[in-house]
Amino acid sequence: MEVIKAKRDDVQARVSREEFTGSRQMLAKVQVWLKNVLDIENHFNDLLSTSPAELQRLCFCGLCSKNVKMSYLVESTSSQGDFDVVTEGVHVSEVEEIPIPPTIVCHETLLEKVWNRLMEDGVGVLGLYCMGGVGKTTLLAQINNNFTKARGSFDVVMGCDIAKKLGFWNVEWDQNNEYRRAIEIHNVLKTRKFVLFLDGIWAKVNLLTIGVPYPNIANRCKVAFTARPRDVCGRMEVEDLIEVCCLCSDKAWELFQKKVGERTLKIHADIPDLAKQVAGKCSGLPLALNVIGETMSCKSTVQEWRHVMDVLTLSAADFSGMKDEILPILKYSYDSVNGEVVKSCFLYCSLFPEYYLIDKERLVDYWICEGFIDESQGRERAINQVYEIQQDARYELAEGAAAPGIS
Repeated sequence: MEVIKAKRDDVQARVSREEFTGSRQMLAKVQVWLKNVLDIENHFNDLLSTSPAELQRLCFCGLCSKNVKMSYLVESTSSQGDFDVVTEGVHVSEVEEIPIPPTIVCHETLLEKVWNRLMEDGVGVLGLYCMGGVGKTTLLAQINNNFTKARGSFDVVMGCDIAKKLGFWNVEWDQNNEYRRAIEIHNVLKTRKFVLFLDGIWAKVNLLTIGVPYPNIANRCKVAFTARPRDVCGRMEVEDLIEVCCLCSDKAWELFQKKVGERTLKIHADIPDLAKQVAGKCSGLPLALNVIGETMSCKSTVQEWRHVMDVLTLSAADFSGMKDEILPILKYSYDSVNGEVVKSCFLYCSLFPEYYLIDKERLVDYWICEGFIDESQGRERAINQVYEIQQDARYELAEGAAAPGIS
């Protein structure tokens, strides 16, 4: 009995470890074995409590029990307790809810618009584009979570981890080539009504290459993605293209207040006005509003708030959290800009005063003088090039937070 109980404890420990993440469940045969062990243990305890009477049932000079069936059950149960595998993978739920920040002020109207458009029969591929730090990933997560309220509408809702979602991820799958993987994914998805989310793509994703059937009115499947370069959306053959903009001043102030906290804002009568000025420096960029608001939540004196205004005005890079959380995202956008000419033109805008509206016609002259633009093939062509550069920079760079705007 002690041997059986030791095996039971080992098996239960293995099952608990493997079931911990929720991706595996106990095998039926293991469950039956554990029940048999429990039955035997209960019977064993009953024998101990009635040992005097059971001693009278012994035979062969008191050496053997007449309860042969029970003896056989104990021996067979003990021998069956050696399992190579105790759990199996479980079917992944239709929708897995994505955790989002507890304090967010999103574009509620935009969220509703995106959701309604995605649910229309004529929309199979929907693209969201914007610069870094605006909150497109949070918006996509909210759309994903909306499907938890509409269970049954789709067979599977998945992100980039398509293979894991469909239960393909194992040693054998790892050894397959890309073509074989695409075939297996396609064989499953062609019979499913699915939603696929792709976050932060920088180039066209060929859905057929990865085995994803292209959404159409017949299969009623959906693909929604976010991208920084606007031209990527065109290459994805979207039915609808939506820009995610920075927050308006009212929404920006609402988010900043929540991050700073009511207690801090009420410490001194001058702090709310200073807080509005600090929030204004973020130019509606949710990333900056979150980081700066969290940092300012512990600033309780007017002098501290005024110092922060000086820092943000003279050298924003010195602000706490800027180098670790904000600048890397903005720098990634800058590094990803296509071509040194566009980068040089963008940096040139920093020579103008903050919030100065730069006329594009004048930029033509400036950039020609700097050697960024070649006027040798005509001024109209040069003007068109300026507009194209400005359009590229607008969606790939945080112009509202890092540079003045262009009129």
